[in-house]
Amino acid sequence: MSLADSHPRPDGPVRGRPRSEAVERAIMEGILKLLEDGVPLAELSIERIARTAGVGKATIYRRWSGKEELFVDVVRAAEPPDPELPGTSVRDDLVALLEQLRQRGVMTRSSVLLHNVIAQMKSTPKIWDAYHAIVLEPRRRKQHAILRRGQENGELRTDIDVDVMNDMIFGPMLVRAVMRPDADLPQGLAEQMVDTVLEGLRPVSSRTP
Repeated sequence: MSLADSHPRPDGPVRGRPRSEAVERAIMEGILKLLEDGVPLAELSIERIARTAGVGKATIYRRWSGKEELFVDVVRAAEPPDPELPGTSVRDDLVALLEQLRQRGVMTRSSVLLHNVIAQMKSTPKIWDAYHAIVLEPRRRKQHAILRRGQENGELRTDIDVDVMNDMIFGPMLVRAVMRPDADLPQGLAEQMVDTVLEGLRPVSSRTP
């Protein structure tokens, strides 16, 4: 199974004609073929992608506004999909989000192509900015919303800034998954991290004696 068809493309703005999964898959497969052939992201033009995928440039522009948005979708298709949140507690929702982050770390390590693409994205400001705006920032807003809910319903302390709490919970996994490629990412790590941090974030009255 290739990266392009490992996960369905997340819903996005529809331009022009109705979406065709086969056409979108062909376009993404075309990009992946070029990347596997060693063509850098910076040298991938819409015209070259269209020629490799066997479609017209207009077909691509009906679905994506440009290269930046298209490349973001290629990476999103290769990553684990955003999880369905249980909604049973702040703890359970945080575990689900942190587990997806752990899986992304495992996948990035196991896929040379994905690792190289992400590295190239970070060195290409326009593409990285698009990835941040389309993918990372919405995820962070979702994380903040969960933490605010926890403060409102009494699961979390209210004297700590939500942004600080967010970094305390997700920062350790990011360090382990991204900055420490030699560190283990075992099953159960998300639960361990969330439970450890939440012990200090619970209101004093609800802590275990």
